[in-house]
Amino acid sequence: MEPFLEVNDDYELIEGEKFMSPSPGWGHVNVTANLVKIIGNYASINKLGVVAADNFDVHFPDGSLFKPDFIFVSAEKAKLLFEDKNATLHGVPDMVAEIFSRSTMKRDIGIKKDIYERNGVKEYWIIDPWSENIQVYLLRDDKYRLDDVYHNYSVAELNELTDEERAEIKNEIPVDVLDGFKIKIKNIFGWYFEA
Repeated sequence: MEPFLEVNDDYELIEGEKFMSPSPGWGHVNVTANLVKIIGNYASINKLGVVAADNFDVHFPDGSLFKPDFIFVSAEKAKLLFEDKNATLHGVPDMVAEIFSRSTMKRDIGIKKDIYERNGVKEYWIIDPWSENIQVYLLRDDKYRLDDVYHNYSVAELNELTDEERAEIKNEIPVDVLDGFKIKIKNIFGWYFEA
């Protein structure tokens, strides 16, 4: 296994095997940018940590090398983990989000989820930009537990629901690693933010 890989290589290393990282589509890019803006601004303003997205190398303790779609690293960890000011992190982010693409979705919900769990990533979001839903996993007793599945309902979908079903819809997602800071689901998938 190679101990260090060139920055900007377009692959990830999973259990010693290289996997190509394809360029993302618009839905993926939009969701990533929104996560960076929303979580990044909140973390920066409150001096809670830093975020990074796409093509940022994360070297995990077990030897896996990923380029997660989005990561959050708490301020305390960031000072210890960043080896230098280049695009590399040696350690474990507090939060990771992976956004489905047709070529990566199987790995995102399978081996990558297992490796994030094994390495101690506290919060893992699996985001489907086509159906606009987000599965949130929280690490509890060294195991991921599904916290909830959040969905961005269209007007047509909302009209098909009963009043009781609409009343149970969660319009915001709490970010556990940021003490429950909440994000409107529409703002993750939308082109423009709603207040």
